Amino acid sequence: MISTKQNRLDPSNLDPGELEQLVGLLSRTGTPALVDEAGNRINLPEPVYRQLLRVLRMMQEGRAIVMLPEDETFTTQAAANYLGVSRQHLVNLTESQEIPCHKVGTHRRIYFKDLLDYDKRRNAERRTTLKGLAAKVDQEGFFEADYTGDEE
Repeated sequence: MISTKQNRLDPSNLDPGELEQLVGLLSRTGTPALVDEAGNRINLPEPVYRQLLRVLRMMQEGRAIVMLPEDETFTTQAAANYLGVSRQHLVNLTESQEIPCHKVGTHRRIYFKDLLDYDKRRNAERRTTLKGLAAKVDQEGFFEADYTGDEE
């Protein structure tokens, strides 16, 4: 398991002026690049550039960033906290194989990538259900688009 301290980017450790300069520089048009002391230049690939800019903007908002590799393992409690469910519910999800897990001794461990996959599936199912419900409400005529909220 990776130490969160080692993977935490705290905006309080940076000068706000430097952070603002970085965001400003990266927000300009053109291709961002890294240049070493010898003048060797390499353009930042688009996905790296977008992620770097996103991280810097969040830090500019005062938000700390924690980086985790997808193969990071979570305890059942940490995984439950991440998903916003009870630990027992998470254990039930692993037992029903909705979320894969492996054991270290007698303890379950869950890969971060598996939590991300489950969360994507769960959110997609929720969206589908809500769209179906909205369509049903619309079909039944329970919703009037011009409703003003005034009672007569």
